[in-house]
Amino acid sequence: MSEMPAQAAVNLLRLFETAGIDVWLDGGWAVDAALGEQTRPHKDLDIILQSSDLPRLRGILGDRGFRVKEGGTESNFVLADDQGLEIDVHAMVFDHAGNGVYRMQNGQDWIFPAAGFSGRGKILGFDVRCLSPEVQVLCHAHGYVPAEKDLRDMELLQARFGVELPQHLRRQA
Repeated sequence: MSEMPAQAAVNLLRLFETAGIDVWLDGGWAVDAALGEQTRPHKDLDIILQSSDLPRLRGILGDRGFRVKEGGTESNFVLADDQGLEIDVHAMVFDHAGNGVYRMQNGQDWIFPAAGFSGRGKILGFDVRCLSPEVQVLCHAHGYVPAEKDLRDMELLQARFGVELPQHLRRQA
């Protein structure tokens, strides 16, 4: 399994910032950024961005050897390089209220509430945007069966930020 080291994540985020591409972290790195420390290894870097920034993102990453992996959709795909770095891309359109409208594989829209884009965190001291702890839990509560690492991530968010976990995200004692 490949890994996304903290320094590689920061380097990519700096690259996006320099290119004028606004991204928000989702997934494991978003949890760790919100916590301000790395709590586990990460396979990839999950990012959210505006659909209109996709051509620029593909261009700058393509210049650095990243290619689209098999599978995925126009709004969700994985870019990988020869070194094993992977970026899980989630592209969306923001509506007039600032909500993120994400088109899922089944054709339905998932609405990320505008307040969810207010999250902030740090990776190796580098300030990053990430989904708020509440929206991170909301995302884990719907759409898939969480793995053990996801349950632990949600427990860490609950412990640090007091986020209420739905019953199915609570491990039984």
